[in-house]
Amino acid sequence: MEVILKQDIKHLGEKDDIVNVKPGYGRNYLIPQGFATLATTSAKKVLAENIKQAQFKQDKIKKDATELADKLESVKLTIGAKAGETGKIFGKVNSIQIADALKTQGFEVDRRRITFETEPKTIGEYIANLNLHKEVKVQIPFEVVAE
Repeated sequence: MEVILKQDIKHLGEKDDIVNVKPGYGRNYLIPQGFATLATTSAKKVLAENIKQAQFKQDKIKKDATELADKLESVKLTIGAKAGETGKIFGKVNSIQIADALKTQGFEVDRRRITFETEPKTIGEYIANLNLHKEVKVQIPFEVVAE
């Protein structure tokens, strides 16, 4: 059974993909939950037109993300945190603090797009990964210092 996905589904596909699924999975789960629609010929034509119109928007978003990534490559952040004598900080540094530090330097980045290679729980240097676009990713070094 062919269906058109309305949103990203892990291990199945991304939004607007046409995928083959077992009939029971499509009929009993994907379509009733609103995750997919039946891939009829008219639905495929509508999908093709929508993809064609959305391509221009996606190119602009990717271009903007690439420009922001080029500017962010030279940025190094310093985050202040309360720490004990051993260097362990109370709590941890999170993506909200990184987003706020970037905002003070003039870069608007959504906090949900920020991840860490290792969780910053002690004073030291770390790397934050920014997923600006599905094809544009940037690593920003930051240092956690005691306040």
